[in-house]
Amino acid sequence: MTKALVLVELKNGNAKKSSLESIHALASQGVEVDAIAFGPDTTGNKDKVAKAVGGQGAKKLLIADSADLKFYQPDIFTATIAATFKAGGYQILAGSASSLVKDLFPTIAVRLDAGLAPDCVAIKIEGASLSAKRPMLAGKYFATLKFKAFPAVVSLRPNVLTIGADSGQSAQIVATPPSGSIRAKTLEVSGAAGNSRPDLTEAERIMSAGRAIKEAANFKIIEECADVIGAAVGASRAAVDAGMAPHAMQVGQTGKTVNPNLYIACGISGAIQHLAGMKTSKVIVAINTDPEAPIFQKADYGAVGDLFAVVPELTKEFKKLLSAG
Repeated sequence: MTKALVLVELKNGNAKKSSLESIHALASQGVEVDAIAFGPDTTGNKDKVAKAVGGQGAKKLLIADSADLKFYQPDIFTATIAATFKAGGYQILAGSASSLVKDLFPTIAVRLDAGLAPDCVAIKIEGASLSAKRPMLAGKYFATLKFKAFPAVVSLRPNVLTIGADSGQSAQIVATPPSGSIRAKTLEVSGAAGNSRPDLTEAERIMSAGRAIKEAANFKIIEECADVIGAAVGASRAAVDAGMAPHAMQVGQTGKTVNPNLYIACGISGAIQHLAGMKTSKVIVAINTDPEAPIFQKADYGAVGDLFAVVPELTKEFKKLLSAG
């Protein structure tokens, strides 16, 4: 039987939905799946995480923990995953196409002398054969990649695949000693503390603002509306380049690719670079003062108007609808 190791990422002590999607994508095709996770956050929530990954088909939850692993440490992650992969006789390494995985998996693929298929939207396993579908040229085309042989390293685009019904099973918890040494240690991560909003790549609803937001302080009206509907908050490259939002919020070809059920673009013209990161959204709503803005060609619904007038009205209407049940 084909065996796979899936890297599980956590947020607020919970396994990310995108990691569970990766487990289900493999386990649902008869692959024997184990999960691996790092750090004290995993150790402190091990039973909850084991239940989440086990519910999607993982047999084991391997936990690598040490005092150095409060934050992502690429040297230890790389060495530990590579050593665990080889010792466990796995053929496939998989994970969500997150920022962490985009940084980590190419290095591990080299260590394992494995093929790499990044940011895939579909994966198919037939016996000893694996094929993966991934977008190319900003989503204009799709390529199907077939691995000539294992091992294979694959990352899956979040919010494209689904998770299955919880089986009620819990994965066996196994302590895994970290490997390798740290050459440069992350001591602190700032800028995201206290943010309870969903991650952009996993969010089912997103509100984004462009240069028309004028200044960083004005993102408050976007955030107020987003919080009412449980949405993540994003930004266009123009807003990021102007210093009004951090790069972590950027949606687009040089930012994050998202696939929500609802995407509300506020004061975003719809440049091709931005559309490349959000055009697969199920429903797109555009708010712009320019009726000829390209975003309206892709939008399902549009409002020609100033975002400073339209968004507060949206917030009021969302509150009314939610209070009415």
